[in-house]
Amino acid sequence: MTANLLEFDLEGLAAFCERLGEKRFRATQLFRWIHQRGAADFDTMSDLAKSLREKLKTCAEMRALPVITQHMSADGTIKWLFDVGQGDAVEAVFIPEDDRGTLCISSQAGCAVGCRFCSTGHQGFSRNLTTAEIVAQLWFAEHFLRKHLGVTQRVISNVVMMGMGEPLQNFSALVPALRTMLSDHAYGLSRRRVTVSTSGVVPMMDRLGAECPVALAVSLHAPNDALRDSLVPLNKKYPIAELLDACRRYLAFAPRDFITFEYCMLDGVNDTPEHARELIALVQPGKPQALPCKFNLIPFNPFPASGLTRSPNARVQTFSKILSDAGIVTTVRKTRGDDIDAACGQLAGDVKDRTDVAKRISKQRTVMLHPVLEIASVETKRDLDA
Repeated sequence: MTANLLEFDLEGLAAFCERLGEKRFRATQLFRWIHQRGAADFDTMSDLAKSLREKLKTCAEMRALPVITQHMSADGTIKWLFDVGQGDAVEAVFIPEDDRGTLCISSQAGCAVGCRFCSTGHQGFSRNLTTAEIVAQLWFAEHFLRKHLGVTQRVISNVVMMGMGEPLQNFSALVPALRTMLSDHAYGLSRRRVTVSTSGVVPMMDRLGAECPVALAVSLHAPNDALRDSLVPLNKKYPIAELLDACRRYLAFAPRDFITFEYCMLDGVNDTPEHARELIALVQPGKPQALPCKFNLIPFNPFPASGLTRSPNARVQTFSKILSDAGIVTTVRKTRGDDIDAACGQLAGDVKDRTDVAKRISKQRTVMLHPVLEIASVETKRDLDA
């Protein structure tokens, strides 16, 4: 069977070359051709022996993901929909800034976590992506952008695993992909500039810290278990206290000295001053037991099935000021790519629903409309966490 070389990190590629009877240093040469130069044709790899090139043609390839659609936003954001076979598709988004270029990558076709405010969660879960399918999103985007912009230097400086899926539920494929991103023989990204976002898979947070620590973003979205249970169902398995303990453990390995907490601002649900004060009590800034962190407040991107709306800007600013005044670094995420549905929370590719998601979401909505949460009158509109 033909091997897709995008599946291998450098160590895996070295083992593959050894199985072909080649020296391990050939793997480094091959790795550079594939990832630094974007080569898809073995004949272009001029410093490899012709005998090796001929051998590779019989047993290996660089298999890209077919692009189904490509949309370019007025603000420069680009969204790609990639075909991953059997009716499944995933999305990746490139977000240009003055000082960096960020690629948001998917790790699963769909998502099994089912967060209330996430459009991907509403479509259900189909399957995990392979390492090759994760890496292929970066491989394609980096070399497409170089040609599109007419440059030879690296375009993508940051990668965030914030696309479709819960990365830590696909751990075995995620870690080799991260190692490829970090390798100086491939994309050479700093550990501080590769971010894994998780809804709180506590055991895998510990494993990530031990095996491949990168920047960590935690989708928090609520200051107490009762509310978070209804917004992020995984909280019922790993409640906030366990999650925060895992964050503290992760800091011992993390390339940054803080954890980023993502907090989607939902009108009338989690956006009151009292909610902000509860968050302060959780992380205890200024105290010996404080959890070093940054809060990233995310304006909700409504979608019809959510039954939720975006918090008014004035309320977001008030919420932000309460956190900031308590000594917590707080930012409000700029919305990007709204015109091509590439904003945070809008990734919802064409995947098969194998998890009875409609039934589960219906049950969640019943819980969410409980009077205690005071959202019975919330208008129906659209979102996710990218």
